[in-house]
Amino acid sequence: MDQILQEGQTVHTEPSGMPCTAEKLLGAGGQGEVYKANLGGESVALKWFFPQMATAEQRAAIELLVRKGAPNERFLWPLELATDPQVQGFGYVMALRPPRFKNIVDLMKRRIEPTFRALATAGLNLSHDYLQLHSQGLCYRDISFGNAFFDPDNGDVLICDNDNVAVDGGGTLGVLGTPRFMAPEVVRGEAVPSTQTDLFSLAVLLFYMLTVAHPLEGRKETEIKCLDLPAMTKLYGTEPLFIFDPVDHSNEPVPGTHDNAIAFWPIYPQFLRDLFTRAFTDGLRDPLARVRESEWRATMVRLRDAIIYCPYCYLENIYDGEALKAAGGKPAPCWSCKIELRLPPRIRIGKSVVMLNHDTQLFPHHIDDSRMYDFSKPVASVAQHPTQKGVWGLKNISGDRWVVTMPDGTVKDVEPERSVTLVKDTKIQFGKAEGIIRV
Repeated sequence: MDQILQEGQTVHTEPSGMPCTAEKLLGAGGQGEVYKANLGGESVALKWFFPQMATAEQRAAIELLVRKGAPNERFLWPLELATDPQVQGFGYVMALRPPRFKNIVDLMKRRIEPTFRALATAGLNLSHDYLQLHSQGLCYRDISFGNAFFDPDNGDVLICDNDNVAVDGGGTLGVLGTPRFMAPEVVRGEAVPSTQTDLFSLAVLLFYMLTVAHPLEGRKETEIKCLDLPAMTKLYGTEPLFIFDPVDHSNEPVPGTHDNAIAFWPIYPQFLRDLFTRAFTDGLRDPLARVRESEWRATMVRLRDAIIYCPYCYLENIYDGEALKAAGGKPAPCWSCKIELRLPPRIRIGKSVVMLNHDTQLFPHHIDDSRMYDFSKPVASVAQHPTQKGVWGLKNISGDRWVVTMPDGTVKDVEPERSVTLVKDTKIQFGKAEGIIRV
């Protein structure tokens, strides 16, 4: 295959003028080719646009992104423009994506098996990152599983292909989005990509991550003989319908075809299903009614905190307080082995409930409202008593003293590196926040 750049070919970056040497072709897409390259002794990625894509508008967009800088470190953002008088067009350099990051295609093809905790963490990070992008007056325009990557072990994320980013409402640069992720009004040709259409694409991405299925592909999809442009316009644009619509069941998942959706949907707690339902009912019809990034972020944290382990097959399940009340306090069976679950102790801190599993950690986010979504360093961890097997406590691994009130009214201090036993109705004062142990 003919490449735009050859191995060893050197171009120069702007505005620094540093030489950048192409080393290896990593891949090609609809816009251009991406190479592993060397810039000042550091390995980077170099994207070079095909001549027909290297427009003055695209160049101005890249220059704007370079000037603005990335919203945070999880965006593989354009660092500098790259040009060469002997090569038509231009490119730009960005950081390389480490191999530990995978995309949703890897999940769909079962090349990776992330935990629910990793998926919830990735959902939290993606929601937070797109919120930061949008808060700068920018829209991504092409959110899809092709440009959002995550580490299946811990939920870290990277967002690639940021040359799609533009000022909100500032034109399309020929990019309307990825089919199946585009908002209905974009599919119908009634709108161009914007922050509001990003919100729809984000909801689709999160649904894909958690259910390995598309929210609009149910029975109506199976009735299509040829998924051509008119059929896609109808399915995603003019007559879209959520596969779990609570009123209209005509597009429900079909067993044997949509088994992922059928299997995963009931595993998740009602609060998450309600949010997806709103995203693909009200948000399907009214762009202004879409679920905001901040709501997804809060819900993904709640999902993380609700994870429990089956004591028989050891797989993750998710605590659903609403379902527990409806069942008269009787836990549902494990989704995998079907044996009734035993709930671990839990702690309520303000409005949050955190399940206290053997590996649970509390973070500054949990005990200090001023440190919202701070998961930088744990402040507490569940630990077994060193000499009494089966006795568990919450260990203080912060630098601050806790004040604990026992169920009998006894008050004691818990210094750093000490623990408080997980006993029902024990109150723990974490500075300004108070937690109450429930069992």
